[in-house]
Amino acid sequence: MTRILVVDDSAVDRQLVGGLLKSHYDCQIEFAANGLEALARLSDSAPDLIVTDVNMPVKDGLELMREVRVLKPNVPVVLMTAYGSEALACRALEQGATSYVPKSQLAERLVPTVEDVLARVEAERSQQQLMRCLERSEFRFVLENDPALIDPLVNLVQPMVAGMSFGDFYGRLQIGIALKQALLNALFHGNLEISRGELEAVSGQLLTGDEPSLVERRRSEPPYRDRRIYVDISISPEEARFVVRDEGSGFDTSALPDPTRAGAMEGRSGRGLSLMRTFMDEVTFNEAGNEVTLVKRGRTGQTDRQTDSSA
Repeated sequence: MTRILVVDDSAVDRQLVGGLLKSHYDCQIEFAANGLEALARLSDSAPDLIVTDVNMPVKDGLELMREVRVLKPNVPVVLMTAYGSEALACRALEQGATSYVPKSQLAERLVPTVEDVLARVEAERSQQQLMRCLERSEFRFVLENDPALIDPLVNLVQPMVAGMSFGDFYGRLQIGIALKQALLNALFHGNLEISRGELEAVSGQLLTGDEPSLVERRRSEPPYRDRRIYVDISISPEEARFVVRDEGSGFDTSALPDPTRAGAMEGRSGRGLSLMRTFMDEVTFNEAGNEVTLVKRGRTGQTDRQTDSSA
């Protein structure tokens, strides 16, 4: 059974998080009141995942995440962030946290985030031996507007990234999460032109229910039904490059939020972009706003860049 360690100095919040996870997920929940208690638990046996508050006494979430990365490098860490802790959360993501959930959105975002991280972990661990033989990979996918296609594509890419030795375990998980965010944006906000508010309203029942959901209706109506998502992927020891283009009307890229600004990561529009920008070395949009390019440099690419900059 999956073991999840919940770390928070608030007993009420610990029980809230544990209850949310138990009600949606077959897992064993353990608790710690701060980072020091969490590390003591790690000395016995490591959980499959840690969900921790950022701001805690004794040892905070950022300190805990750093030590977990050294002591148990295969255990992912998901942060819970309070309003006003955006800069701290960004720093934690840069230093190895796998994802984050604003505390104001725990009820709607915690379970999907945990499930997504655990899925990325499983994909990372499978096929590792075969993928170490991979030298280079280039391919294009043309996806229909089907949410069910996104996870299989990310699961296909992640072992290839692992085979090229892109960073450590945490870094490779982050690449998969960033790519998934780009694909979700292309599908829902690009091709289907569903706003974030509308998407939240149908969250958890995208393609189910007695009445067709907004997503299902858009998928069957013109002009949305004929649109496709084009995904170009190139992976080499130097860099992993992902170009995701939809056929929607795009958006004004000058209005993109600053992820370190107070409240930016709380907003519906800020989380996916924050994850992409933090986890990848480059995130650029075309002028129309319907294509994003994500780049992660490998050790060779980073060495070349450092040599060029010092010349």
